[in-house]
Amino acid sequence: MTYRDVASRQVLVWAGTAVAARMPVAMTPLALVFLVRERPGGYSLGAALAAAYVLGEIVAAPILGTRLDPARGRRQLTAGLAGGTLGFTGLGVLAGSHALVLGVFAFLAGAAPSAAAGGQRALLTFLVPERAVAQALSTESMLMSGVWAVSPVAVAGLALAVDPRVPLLLAAVLMALSMAGHRLLPAGWAKDGQGGRANRVRTRVLLGAWPVYVTGAASITLLGLVELTLPALLEQRGIGVGWSGPLLAGMAVAAGAGAFVYGLRSWPGRLRSRSVVLMCGMSVFVALLALIPDGSGMAVALVLAGILQSGALITRNLSLRDALPPGALAAGYSVLYAAAGAGYAATGSLAGALLQVVAPSTAMLAGVGLTLLLTALGWWGEARRERSPAPGGLHAGPAARAEGAPIARGGDPERSL
Repeated sequence: MTYRDVASRQVLVWAGTAVAARMPVAMTPLALVFLVRERPGGYSLGAALAAAYVLGEIVAAPILGTRLDPARGRRQLTAGLAGGTLGFTGLGVLAGSHALVLGVFAFLAGAAPSAAAGGQRALLTFLVPERAVAQALSTESMLMSGVWAVSPVAVAGLALAVDPRVPLLLAAVLMALSMAGHRLLPAGWAKDGQGGRANRVRTRVLLGAWPVYVTGAASITLLGLVELTLPALLEQRGIGVGWSGPLLAGMAVAAGAGAFVYGLRSWPGRLRSRSVVLMCGMSVFVALLALIPDGSGMAVALVLAGILQSGALITRNLSLRDALPPGALAAGYSVLYAAAGAGYAATGSLAGALLQVVAPSTAMLAGVGLTLLLTALGWWGEARRERSPAPGGLHAGPAARAEGAPIARGGDPERSL
């Protein structure tokens, strides 16, 4: 159970393929704002296009994810990526079109490849030994932290220095490259003849894992709260708003470091208990962020919150792997992805409403309270599910064992966003 178990040619190909598929996701909201900001009411239109993009992800991810075939998932993933390529190409080439046309392309760009994250995660866990799943998911988390740290800088630089259409055209090229990368990877992630039976029971089993989705949404809700309220909080403290970018980049780097540390060893305790500890710790540091008056203290709080954030996300994915049979994992990851997107969108609405009536620090503390409430609900649901038999007598995933057992002993709990 070391990172050496993850080091292989196929995992390297997977990494390039996943980065090419996920970077457009990280680039798009800001790229859409830059695309139309010169129009009358451009910032409002950019926000509306970003909302259409996110809505496409939220609506389509669970629908497409539940239809992924573990034996032949590559064909479905590449079809979705092709649709995403078309959506991004339309946004870049037809940038001057009517807002409704751009909205349709934005929705398509979000919806078509929305199952890719779940399918690629299931494929990654198929490519590594069972004992190395936690390390593989930690590696994925490190890669995605890098993607989210680099993407805003790349978008702003290309849009301002070259042309506002270039980031979206680059997103189209990256998705096309991801399609090509999948041709070098296995056709699916099924083991031991998985497929038809898993497809028939998948919806019922997916609903049984609702506590994991709730806690996953809680972690992204807290992350979204920090990103959306930080500029206003800095202004409240008399600190330049321009510091929000470096502070959030530092948080992303810390999340990557936290993911690396998480994968170095097995950790004690049940997964649900581990998740609660990490979520509560992250909430404490975000609350301190809202209360600390000086910039250096705020930076420390953000770094510590970032370290715990990656552990919380990995633990959620490990919990989902425990809760679902192997054939339903890609669908479960897609539902978790949609729940995270819904949590982020709800946070945006909540932050916007609260900032109209209360100080940014108060809005952030209110969001922390909501996160803790969702965390408690998820913990209760998982504890209740453990006391009940699996639906239809079905057994959970390959890691269905005591959550606290060390990963090194061959079973594993799982994860990943």
